[in-house]
Amino acid sequence: MRNLEKLNQEFEKRSAHEIIAWAMEQFASRIAMSSSFQTQSLPLLHIVSQVSPELPVIFLDTGYHFPETLAFRDEIAERFGLNLKIMRAAMSRAAFLKQYGDDLYRRNPDLCCYINKVEPLERAMQGLDAWISGIRRDQSPARAHASILEQTPQGTIRIHPFATWTREDVERYRADHDLPEHPLTAQGYPSIGCAPCTQPVAPDGNERDGRWANQNKTECGLHTVLRQPPEHGQPLSVDSIPLIQLQGDSGDD
Repeated sequence: MRNLEKLNQEFEKRSAHEIIAWAMEQFASRIAMSSSFQTQSLPLLHIVSQVSPELPVIFLDTGYHFPETLAFRDEIAERFGLNLKIMRAAMSRAAFLKQYGDDLYRRNPDLCCYINKVEPLERAMQGLDAWISGIRRDQSPARAHASILEQTPQGTIRIHPFATWTREDVERYRADHDLPEHPLTAQGYPSIGCAPCTQPVAPDGNERDGRWANQNKTECGLHTVLRQPPEHGQPLSVDSIPLIQLQGDSGDD
């Protein structure tokens, strides 16, 4: 592959359509994308449905999603003809509750996110070379310096076709293409994650202010770090998961 720095310079001037088309040509069957199926997710999902409808779209079902999110996911997947792939935690819901209880998201949100989001995505990415994500630089300080192309220490290429987009760009695209809205958006939820960790946001607030409100946490781990699980047989804990900073990150969901 050509030098990432040079490609990034070129892609700063390219459209999301062009970046996705390049990614599909470059990686063919060795690429997938992830989506949380929020209102701001729709432009990228819509473009993918036009450029490459066969692309696997990974949805991480944590077991804590709002019912509205799951219904919206199914509606959009059918409407756009998406190749939806649902991933869940390696351990069963019953085993998770037995080992960690029903409030791990409050006591240890990093571990909760690792079990229910990071590890399932790592499993879904096994055997693949690239991952498309819809993060934007204007969403949070942790994403402000995201490159369009980044490479993980394992060699996986992360592709952010919307890195240069703004919230206004998303709304303009939605209006131009008559795309629907997540049912909770109108209730003050501009960014929607797991129900216990998401709150409404004031009209003048940042769209991610409602994520992990009142906690020292702004990202789930998918977009700033990769966490490798401990050796087999060792108890899973945050301390036993080494953190590997991704190239280009300033600091992740």
